[in-house]
Amino acid sequence: MEQQRKVRAEVKLPLILIHTPFGLDFFDRVAKWPGAKAWAHFNTYLMPIITALAIFLIAGSLAILIASADAREGISNIGPQANLLIPGLNPYLPITYGWIALIVTIVIHEAGHGIIARIYNIRVESTGLVLFLGIPIGAFVNIERDELNKVTLKQKSAVLTAGPLNNMILAGLSLAALYFVITTLTPLPPDPNSPQFGIAVLTVNPGSLAESIGMTQGSVIQTVNGQEIRELDDLGNILRANLGDTVDITWVNSNNQAITRQATLPAAVEQGRGILGITVTPLLPDSGAVLERYKGAFSANPIAILLPPTMQQGAVPYSDLMAPRYESSLGPAWVLVANMLFWLWFVNFNVGIFNALPIGPLDGGQLYGSLIEKKARSAALAKNATNLLTAIMVAIVAAAILLPYVL
Repeated sequence: MEQQRKVRAEVKLPLILIHTPFGLDFFDRVAKWPGAKAWAHFNTYLMPIITALAIFLIAGSLAILIASADAREGISNIGPQANLLIPGLNPYLPITYGWIALIVTIVIHEAGHGIIARIYNIRVESTGLVLFLGIPIGAFVNIERDELNKVTLKQKSAVLTAGPLNNMILAGLSLAALYFVITTLTPLPPDPNSPQFGIAVLTVNPGSLAESIGMTQGSVIQTVNGQEIRELDDLGNILRANLGDTVDITWVNSNNQAITRQATLPAAVEQGRGILGITVTPLLPDSGAVLERYKGAFSANPIAILLPPTMQQGAVPYSDLMAPRYESSLGPAWVLVANMLFWLWFVNFNVGIFNALPIGPLDGGQLYGSLIEKKARSAALAKNATNLLTAIMVAIVAAAILLPYVL
C-alpha cells in the first residue's frame, strides 16, 4: 500500500500513466459520506436499463440503415472515423470541446467504480491520469480483481454499474443545462447586407470538388452558369444538366464577398450521389422557427439532440452557422457554454451506453459474464455462453458501423 501513496509514472508508449494517491484518498472520504451505501444499493440494478437503451438505439439505427438508401449514403460520406470518440480523428468532434468532454467523461466514469468499490471495502490498487504522448486523455482506477470477484453479485453489479451510471447522470444534467441556455436565446433581426437569394453551404467534404475551387462552410451559392439558385433542387438539377462541362459557380462567402470560380463537373455521377461534395440548407432558415423546433426536441425526442451541431448546422441554434443570429441574457459567452454542454451530453451518453453493452471486457460484459457464471451448470458452459453473447453483440455493433459500406 505504501507504493500507492506516492506519485509515480509508468510508461507504456504512447501512453504514460501517472499514479497518484489523490484519487485513493478521495474515494475513501466519499465512501464514508452519509447516504453512500444507499447510493451503492441504488446502482445495483440499473445496468440492464442502460444496456436495453443501448441495444434499442443500435437496433433502431440498423433498421434505418437497412430501410433507407439516403441514410446509408449519408453515413458512408461521413466515413467510418465518425464512429470514434477521438477528437482530431472524428471530423465532427471539435478538438477543444471534445478533449475536455472526453477527459471529464472518463474521470467521472472511473471515479464511480472507485467510490463504490471502497464503500464495499474492495481494495483499489491505484488511481491516476492517462497521458497520450504527454496530452491528458483521461483517468484510470485499478480495482483488485481477486477481491472484486469474491464479493456478492449484487455488490459487483453496483461497482460495475457505477461508471456507466455516472456518465448517464452527467449526460442528463448537461442536457438539462443546455435546455436552460437555449431558453435564454432571442432571435436577432436578419442582416440587411446578407444575400437575398441562394442556398447556404453547411459542410464542405475534404477532397471534394467544392473544396478544390475554394468554397467554404457558410457560403451562399447564388448562380451556376448564370442561372439563379433559389431552391435546393435547383442546384442539383442544373449541375446534372451540365455533367462533363466546365461551369461558372458564383457564391457569397461568410464575409459577404462575391466569388466566381470555374469547376469541371464529372462526366457521370451515381444516382443519389452529390457532385460538389457539400451539404446545403435553404438560405437563412428562420431563426425563430429553428429555435422553437430545437426546444421542442428536448421533450419530444431528446435522442435527436445527439446529432452534433457540426453535422446539422442549419438546425442547431448554437452551431457556427446559426449562433450569430441569436442573443442571450447570459451574454456572448452563451455559445461556448452551449457547445460545451452539448459535447458533455454527447460524449457521456455514448460512453455510458457503450460500456453497458454485453461485450467481454466492458462493464456490461463483466457483469453479465458473472451472472451467467452464477447460473450455469459448469465453468466451461459459462465461458462458452459468455463468449457467444460477446460475439453476437460485437457482430451487431459491427453491422451498424459497416452496413453503409456494404449495401
